[in-house]
Amino acid sequence: MIDVIVAGGGPTGMMLASELRLHGVHALVLERDVEPPGVVRALGLHARSVEVMDQRGLLERFLAHGQQYPVGGFFAGISKPSPDWLDTAHAYVLGIPQPTTDRLLTEHATEVGAEIRRGCELVGLSQDDHGVTVELADGTRLRSRYLVGCDGGRSTVRKLLGVGFPGEPSRVETLLGEMEVAESPETVAAVVAEVRETQLRFGAGPLGDGVYRVVVPAEGVTEDRSVPPTLEEFRQRLRAFAGTDFGVHSPRWLSRFGDATRLAERYRVGRVLLAGDAAHIHPPTGGQGLNLGIQDAFNLGWKLAAEVNGWAPAGLLDTYHTERHPVAADVLDNTRAQMELLSTEPGPRSVRRLVSDLMDFEEVNRYLIEKITALGVRYDLGEGHELLGRRMRDIGLKRGRLYELMRGGRGLLLDQTGRLSVAGWDGRVDHVVDGSEELDVPAVLLRPDGHVAWAGDDQQELLTHLPKWFGANVT
Repeated sequence: MIDVIVAGGGPTGMMLASELRLHGVHALVLERDVEPPGVVRALGLHARSVEVMDQRGLLERFLAHGQQYPVGGFFAGISKPSPDWLDTAHAYVLGIPQPTTDRLLTEHATEVGAEIRRGCELVGLSQDDHGVTVELADGTRLRSRYLVGCDGGRSTVRKLLGVGFPGEPSRVETLLGEMEVAESPETVAAVVAEVRETQLRFGAGPLGDGVYRVVVPAEGVTEDRSVPPTLEEFRQRLRAFAGTDFGVHSPRWLSRFGDATRLAERYRVGRVLLAGDAAHIHPPTGGQGLNLGIQDAFNLGWKLAAEVNGWAPAGLLDTYHTERHPVAADVLDNTRAQMELLSTEPGPRSVRRLVSDLMDFEEVNRYLIEKITALGVRYDLGEGHELLGRRMRDIGLKRGRLYELMRGGRGLLLDQTGRLSVAGWDGRVDHVVDGSEELDVPAVLLRPDGHVAWAGDDQQELLTHLPKWFGANVT
């Protein structure tokens, strides 16, 4: 029997499969498409996802293919400088096209031993107390202990489970594509600058060699956004907004997206779970979608591995829903708010000016950037130290960097007292006796995803928290 089947080979699925493999879990990724898609929907990684890549030793690969940008200007495109200080060692956005991110995560999943099968479409599933049976389009049946649907906004897994997907339907639609442009770069830039004074959902940015990434509001909302627009549709909409179609030709790919916001009612039904776009969809404002999915996988991976490996404490797997569902709900709220601020109507434009004025206050600017980058996420782990539930940024230690010590996917007790012990949890929690000028608490217990599960200096208090996250003492 397979340990975990992951339906969907996008960034969420590949990240999850890699996290499972860190713990020796047999992970099989089933991807419907034979070849990776070339559509560039996401353009970068925010600070929290950059931290994830660093913690798993992948950041250098991503930096080699990306470009670092300031984090200002990401909330509804309101241009403000980056906040003076953010709680991260990576206070930048890493510009990198999604196909490159997909490739790098797939390579990593392959390296750590995940099994990947392309051209395999899941069409049926059933589950019992012992596992899940999956049916593929070619009639093949597979059996696994768990199944995770990472199969996108139109998730087959979610539909087969009968999980509700309530929310708001699309009210506006946007065309997106890459194509060659006949007009000079100077002309394109001048026209785009003029149009964007009133229409912020319009743009044409150069990618090199005469190719542009073009975004323009569609005429209406189609019933099936899986059907790509035509080049003529782009030309018509460009002429409607800019008075010219820039002589666009030779498209690389064409796509469309709406502004629907929907959130799965449940992230888990028995032995089947949902992650990424299968669990939530929202407008792309702020560039949060791909990042949200990667962070779902990072939260779920170690918990699901603990279940498979038999040491998970009661209720651990259910914390995936209780922690990540509110995070997604907040993203849906802020993306919908941003869409309102992109409207051309007088009321929203007045609100946009007010929000822009408020963002001149450093605290407001930082608050909104922390929403976009997920640096503000704090899980509700009960009362305690102010660090409880927050994710630790990478800090310098006498023996190196914190994230370098967490690459094995285990928990970590960072102990500045030298008096504490994790005896009985040695295989699940690394004990590092070291000091840092950046840490003003005697010790912190970190989960495998880097979130603080406990902070203090009392051994008996520590012993009440270790079983909650790392199971029973095995001595």
